[in-house]
Amino acid sequence: MRKPHKLLPNYLLLYRHTRPYTSTAANPVPAASAVLRDLDLLDAGELAPTPRVYHTFITACAQSKNLEDARKVHAHLASSRFAGDAFLDNSLIHLYCKCGSVLEARKVFDEMRRKDMVSWTSLIAGYAQNDMPEEAIGLLPGMLKGRFKPNGFTFASLLKAAGAHADCGIGRQIHALAVKCDWHEDVYVGSALLDMYARCGMMDMATAVFDKLDSKNGVSWNALISGFARKGDGETALMTFAEMLRNGFEATHFTYSSVFSSIARLGALEQGKWVHAHMIKSRQKMTAFAGNTLLDMYAKSGSMIDARKVFDRVDDKDLVTWNTMLTAFAQYGLGKEAVSHFEEMRKSGIYLNQVTFLCILTACSHGGLVKEGKRYFEMMKEYDLEPEIDHFVTVVALLGRAGLLNFALVFIFKMPIEPTAAVWGALLAACRMHKNAKVGQFAADHVFELDPDDSGPPVLLYNIYASMGQWDAAARVRRIMKTTGVKKEPACSWVEMENSVHMFVANDDTHPRAEEIYKMWGQISKKIRKEGYVPDMAYVLLRVDDQEREANLQYHSEKLALAFALIEMPAGATIRIMKNIRICGDCHSAFKYISKVFGREIVVRDTNRFHHFSNGSCSCADYW
Repeated sequence: MRKPHKLLPNYLLLYRHTRPYTSTAANPVPAASAVLRDLDLLDAGELAPTPRVYHTFITACAQSKNLEDARKVHAHLASSRFAGDAFLDNSLIHLYCKCGSVLEARKVFDEMRRKDMVSWTSLIAGYAQNDMPEEAIGLLPGMLKGRFKPNGFTFASLLKAAGAHADCGIGRQIHALAVKCDWHEDVYVGSALLDMYARCGMMDMATAVFDKLDSKNGVSWNALISGFARKGDGETALMTFAEMLRNGFEATHFTYSSVFSSIARLGALEQGKWVHAHMIKSRQKMTAFAGNTLLDMYAKSGSMIDARKVFDRVDDKDLVTWNTMLTAFAQYGLGKEAVSHFEEMRKSGIYLNQVTFLCILTACSHGGLVKEGKRYFEMMKEYDLEPEIDHFVTVVALLGRAGLLNFALVFIFKMPIEPTAAVWGALLAACRMHKNAKVGQFAADHVFELDPDDSGPPVLLYNIYASMGQWDAAARVRRIMKTTGVKKEPACSWVEMENSVHMFVANDDTHPRAEEIYKMWGQISKKIRKEGYVPDMAYVLLRVDDQEREANLQYHSEKLALAFALIEMPAGATIRIMKNIRICGDCHSAFKYISKVFGREIVVRDTNRFHHFSNGSCSCADYW
């Protein structure tokens, strides 16, 4: 017969469960297993059951997020005399939400005989934390009907849900209720309020809420910075970041992530380096969360060397890290490097998703790797991934860029889903590249029908006819554009210099140093002509004589930006230029000569990709 044991003192159990379980050589038992062992002690009568003991078990399971053990604790509690205890039921709601099983949390909630404020708030928070905003907001009417007054935790969760739902109408109503309940000035509710408005794109309201906060904290500053970053207002995000530091608040990896995202959109490399240096000085660990945006910032700011260094230094690389590096290779037209990176991903055993395949297909499209692109598109089946419309668009671009326009047409006709305007637009862009007016007109007709408000396709079609000298057809397209109100986006280029940005448009005479810039371009033009540069008149899509065509080519925005950079920047410094539309073909040719004659590395980022000019050649290998 088994010898009875004395009851284990509850304070020893509580001590054990309030300390994190660690695995060591002497004690390899994980937290969840220890909880199950203590349940056995309860069954054996060696441990006195109390609500506090059960709460300790629940807390341990919530920390480990072990759903299976959570269910066992719940089952054990349900068969005890403490079943139905409101405090423990509330703890179970929190536990199931932590484990990601909100349905089971809702079941506990629905079966409660008496709900209190904690019950409602726990479930609302659980829905909000598990990306179920509609369900979280849907609980509010029932809560108010039961005469429960929301508290700060309730409002914070409701506002988080309203922000995720991106419904500013509901958010405003919750804001009004917070004012009525006198919670709007609470720092945590205030931070949730401004985050909600920021996620809804209402930065004026977010800023107004921020300014009214009596005591600001790191959360409120981060919410404001990330709001400007999401809105695409990188300059304001950077200024807010600087103001945050001046006010004595320390940046976190969330802060740096938002700031790096803002800089990536601006392409402001020097600003990015300054923020990166600040991150290093503050001894922030290079987590994947911040490292991914830092990697993206360097890639989009034209520094692949720095992007690669960051990739190599990121601790615990996740799928986003790998995908971001793959995207960088694709944007630079480094097809072979992208393929090598993709194969390394496969060998590492990391899970590949649809974004991964979109990145590698884009890389193949930009690099002219048709065979590889087709193979990777078919490979999606091996990973049980269904191609989305973006994958089909990229394959059409892959075939079209390679001149396989008929194959691209057949591919479109065989698509299992209805082709969208983007699919036909990819074909139209390829027709522009290969000057195929017949297929181009066919593709354009479909785009006009599916997306009549898009200004891009009419411009592309006009360019096709103009480049082929079919001026009557080009004039017809121009008349259609005028009738429908379509306007071509004016081209502009900009270059960052000493923390300031200088912007140019074609034939720009507004810059304070315009005379000096034009004189410099004249000198550049003479030098590269001696090396063999000949202006390509095909890129002047106007019906004018050759002399006027050549004059029209000389002062494109990117050429003026480059001339200014050569005046201002020290010898040997890499020049980085951004452009809001695709780089002109003649400018592309001129930049290759300039990189050789002046011994400069020139990086141009346009809407489609990067072009890295060095010693007379471009990273795109003229395949763009």
